[in-house]
Amino acid sequence: MSEQFTMYSTPWCGYCHRLKGQLNREGISFVEVDIEVEPGAADIVEEANKGNQTVPTLVFADGTALTNPSLAQIKAQLAS
Repeated sequence: MSEQFTMYSTPWCGYCHRLKGQLNREGISFVEVDIEVEPGAADIVEEANKGNQTVPTLVFADGTALTNPSLAQIKAQLAS
């Protein structure tokens, strides 16, 4: 299965670690981008969050974004 969205995160983000574990257990594939390493990634997160670098931020293929979503919210987004 191909990746279904991009998760912007940081290595020190506890919410990111928890969500990654949930997604992996559910078999939901994604691309992870560290906003502290990848040039321009922080800009994408800021754009989705009114200037804030809030992680995890998920960006889907259709351009929609979810910030610190629950697993249920992600599944609902993928189903739509």
